[in-house]
Amino acid sequence: MSDPRAPEGMVPVWDRFVRVFHWGLVTLIAVCWLTADEIKSVHEAAGYLVAGLIAARLVWGLIGPRHARFADFVRSPRAVLDYLALLRVGREPRYLGHNPAGGAMIVALIATVAGTALTGWLQTTDMFWGSEMLEEVHELLATLILCLAGIHIAGVVFESLRHRENLVTAMIDGRKRASERPHN
Repeated sequence: MSDPRAPEGMVPVWDRFVRVFHWGLVTLIAVCWLTADEIKSVHEAAGYLVAGLIAARLVWGLIGPRHARFADFVRSPRAVLDYLALLRVGREPRYLGHNPAGGAMIVALIATVAGTALTGWLQTTDMFWGSEMLEEVHELLATLILCLAGIHIAGVVFESLRHRENLVTAMIDGRKRASERPHN
């Protein structure tokens, strides 16, 4: 079914919730990084908002539209490795939704962001107040978010060039080119 509002040859892929979640998470993680040692109240508030976004995304991954659902893009490690092998030789299929490597990155990012939010919250509890070990884990996870985000951005740029489509624009307007036969 085509969207009458979509330009010729474009189909809706990313729904409004997924797009708001994505850019909201980017913004809130930036706020957390910029306020970590300076403005604790803003850092904590942004962290709680991040946790809320992650919880909402987990629900949306079960009940949202096709390309928002985890069942659409979470693949086995074997499928991810097979996709990466095809990518290496330039024979990977184009996916309308997330490809297996992109799906693995989403899982890694959600898990890491959730772990960062959890360890941040735990530091506010009586049991873990002042725990240096938990603070180090929190900081390690926060650094891992940046590393994963860098890999994610590199993957988006690579795939955009490889398949001649602007994936950043697709995450803004929700539409991708449908002219070729995508894998899914």
